[in-house]
This record gives sequence, C-alpha cells and structure tokens, in this order.
Amino acid sequence: MQSRAKHPLSGDYEPDNISIPPLYSRPFRVASALRYLFFDILFPLGFIYLAMAFPIWWFLTPSLETMTVFAPGWIALLWLRNCALLLFFAGSLHWWLHRQNKQGRQYRMNRNALAADPKAFLWGDQVKDNMFWSIVSGVTVWTGFEAISYWIYASGHLPIVENPWWFVASIYILFFWSTANFYAGHRFLHWRPMYRSVHSLHHRNVDIGPWSGISMHPIEHLLYFSPFVLWWFVPVHPIVILVTGMYQALNPTVSHSGFEYLKLGRKLKVNTGDWYHQLHHQYFNLNYGNTFLPIDKWMDSWHDGSEESLQVQKQRWRARLR
Repeated sequence: MQSRAKHPLSGDYEPDNISIPPLYSRPFRVASALRYLFFDILFPLGFIYLAMAFPIWWFLTPSLETMTVFAPGWIALLWLRNCALLLFFAGSLHWWLHRQNKQGRQYRMNRNALAADPKAFLWGDQVKDNMFWSIVSGVTVWTGFEAISYWIYASGHLPIVENPWWFVASIYILFFWSTANFYAGHRFLHWRPMYRSVHSLHHRNVDIGPWSGISMHPIEHLLYFSPFVLWWFVPVHPIVILVTGMYQALNPTVSHSGFEYLKLGRKLKVNTGDWYHQLHHQYFNLNYGNTFLPIDKWMDSWHDGSEESLQVQKQRWRARLR
C-alpha cells in the first residue's frame, strides 16, 4: 500500500492517492468501466453543461442566418454571453470558497490564501490579475474560435448533423480529443523557451483559485482552445461547438478551485478541485495531462500523490540531468 506524501499545497487536508480510471485499469471490470464512462466523468459538470447548452443555444446565441457573415454585432453578443458564463462560474466559486470562506479549510488543497504580490501579479493582486487574463484574453480567444466554428456551418461549408447518436458520440470524442490536445500542448509549453515567454504566466499561480483556471498568455489560449478546430473538419451539430467552449473554459474554473470538494448541505458533496493537476502546479514536470486519458502514465510522468510515486519522478528528473 502506497503512503500519502505530505505536500506543501495540501494544507490541512490530504486528498487520497490518485488511481487509474476503471476504463484503463487491470483487471478490467466492465461494470466499473461503464459507470465511469457514462456517469462518473459526466457528474456533475458534464450534465450541467448539457442541460445549459440547449437553452443557451436557443435563446442566447445568434441565429445561423445571422452568422453567415462575420459582423462585430453578433460576435460581440457571443463575447458578452461567454463573459457572463465565466463570471458566473468563476465568480460564484471564488465568492463562496475564498471570499466568504464558507467551507473554511475543509477539503482545501491550497496551503496559503491567494497571493498579493506586486512583483508577480498585475496590480499586486492574484485575483485581479487572473480575472484580467481570463476575460481580456481568454474570453476573446474562446469567442473567436466559437465564432469561426459557427460561421463554417452557417455559411454551408459543413453540413449540420442532426443525428442524436452522433451527438452523443461527438461529446465523447470531445473528451478524448480535448485531453490528448491538452497533453500535447502542455508538453510543448514546458519546452524552456515557451515556458519562459508564455506558460510561466499561468504557473505564477501556485496556490490556485477559480480565476486561475484560464489565466493564461494569449499564445497559450490559442493552443488551449484549439480543440474547436476538430469541428472545422468533422461535421457535428452546432450545440457541440457550444459545449466545446463551455467544457474548455468553465472546467478549469472548477478544477482550479483549490478545494477537492464543494459541500452542498451537511452530507452532500461534489467533486470540484483536481488534485492531479494541482500536483502539477507544485512540481511542474509531471502530470501534464488529465486522468481521463492517462497519457502521463504511459509516458512515465504520472504522480499519484504518494511518497513512493514522488520518489520515482525525482529519480526520472535526476536521470535526465546526467
């Protein structure tokens, strides 16, 4: 049995060690894999995004007829809508967990409060800095990719696919594609020249909060939101494009909350923080991807949170320096 490592980021709460998802574990258990695939990875955020996507498409997205020609008006409407979504998700979590401190330190993975450092952050404030990069750069790049994607379908360059089975399949394709894309882009961003000039902006956030999620350099935003490009070649329903944006932009606000769970009442709790990615913010050279597609495991950069796993990674680093 592997022991837990005491991490500087874990504060008073130490999350469980991270295991390989049932989809990839051996011996393979069909029931566990199916539950993971059709419930665990969708609960709660996947179900929330899907429930929100339809009314947002019907009532808060310009018509396809409007989007046949690029125009500042409808693109600005998309930007305002996306900004409102980000403000709601990141703002609500930040207000509840970090401003009102409603959970105290229960399930808190951060050791320290969010920073006020005039040398590291704009205006000497981590939250204001993170909001600036998330909104000014993040929402703009997100909206740009989304607008181009809608235009491709509105102008008839690709057919709109109405088949419900393909809709479901395309959502799962998004999960796999996004995770693989994130891993590849993330490894590239850890190439020293890219890290120094681009990715270091995100990694200033050691103790993370909801606004840290997509607080990135504009070049990193271009890489991060590039999963949209798949739908420029593979036809889907435009709602899948909407879900792609929500998945890419809103997931990080939750996974960077700094808390592994959000309490809902006395007994109910839902998973929010991502201990796997939080370990990356501490150690940098491991856990580049996500657990959903464990590429790190296959590439020997997986850290499960245990002391034994950490020592294996340290040996790998020392071997690379020889």
